[in-house]
Amino acid sequence: MICRSHGKKPAQIEGGVESVFNMKQERAFLRLTISKKAERSVRAGHPWIFGEEVTGDTESAENGSLVDAFSEKGAYLGTGYLSKQSKIRIRLLSDNANERFGDAFYARRLQYALDYRKTVMGEDCENCRLIFGEADGLPGLTIDRYGDILVSQVLSVGIERVKGTLYRLLVQLLKEDGVQVRGIFERNEVSIRSLEGLPLGKGWFTADFLPEPPSPLTEITENGIRYAVDVENGQKTGFFLDQKYNRLAAAKIARGKRVLDCFTHTGSFALNAAKGGAAHVTAVDVSEAAIGLAKGNAKLNGLEDAMDFVCADVFDLLPQLIEERAAFDYIILDPPAFTKSRRTIRGAERGYRTINYNAMKLLPRGGYLATCSCSHFMDGELFERMLLSAAHDAGVSLKLIEARRQSPDHPTLMNVPETDYLKFYLFQIV
Repeated sequence: MICRSHGKKPAQIEGGVESVFNMKQERAFLRLTISKKAERSVRAGHPWIFGEEVTGDTESAENGSLVDAFSEKGAYLGTGYLSKQSKIRIRLLSDNANERFGDAFYARRLQYALDYRKTVMGEDCENCRLIFGEADGLPGLTIDRYGDILVSQVLSVGIERVKGTLYRLLVQLLKEDGVQVRGIFERNEVSIRSLEGLPLGKGWFTADFLPEPPSPLTEITENGIRYAVDVENGQKTGFFLDQKYNRLAAAKIARGKRVLDCFTHTGSFALNAAKGGAAHVTAVDVSEAAIGLAKGNAKLNGLEDAMDFVCADVFDLLPQLIEERAAFDYIILDPPAFTKSRRTIRGAERGYRTINYNAMKLLPRGGYLATCSCSHFMDGELFERMLLSAAHDAGVSLKLIEARRQSPDHPTLMNVPETDYLKFYLFQIV
């Protein structure tokens, strides 16, 4: 989405100097022409322009600098970050030809994002995603909040150039809300940075506006459940915040049931089910480290007596449990993304189908199934078609209780399908 300037003015920022662009200067951005196909996409609200859709010499421009995009007929379409190495050549920021991209601009963007979280998350803002890339008009930037620690991931060279400014402004805006940030940990070890020509690595961001870095180990509370979070070594940014309300939905139907939580990771669904009154919860993960974390979280919440933990491959375990006629009333499937590209979507579909088919075979009539996919490429239509096929072959029908998406701190822009990635379904097996 190309965000437009709107809404209230942000609070005054200390220093007031436009650190990225001098307000007194004239705009002098490189002018690039884009194809008619790209123009249609931009006018429809999508912020990405691909390399083959751009004409013009970019040699004189710095990688990550701001450029102006024009139609073949010379109409101004927007301004964005240039990425010389990525297939996504331009990530648009604004369609305002008079915009000045300095502290005031970035402070507005950050303030809009914070105001949105306050509105849709209420008191749940203490642990949530503060910035979600394109959905918040800051392409390639993710920032999660765990109490007074922020965890950042920078995936575009344009954001890399201005991240220090963004961090400084965000820390000040949070301070005005009564949040004293103790540290910003960068999780920039993801391979996609290589496509932008950026180095990989992780560690504390240091600056004079931040205190000495704290320990990367912290504790959060979500849905009334306490978790130990390692922002340095945990998955993604340390914890999966996007399933917050889906865990509550899953817990609502857990009372009195024997629950099997597959791909438990840190035990979040299992703990919610146990807290929701499940008769017993078995949590499964192939990683011994994950099982160790889940056990620790169960003990932290005094729920260890209601749970047991199994280190096993779910693909192997489910057929074994079917053969053993194991008794479960409720199965939760929260697997990792089986695909991160269109090339591997068919293999991913087979993986999703296998675990869902086996879960449906294991459950009795009247049992319950929670199942999800966190892959954007496994879209809702494809996922539902897979579920129907698995149910047909398992000889059951699916009674839909609820269909959900990611929590609203990970907002979906309807004109940017890449922001819609999490599918979550609750069914009764009939």
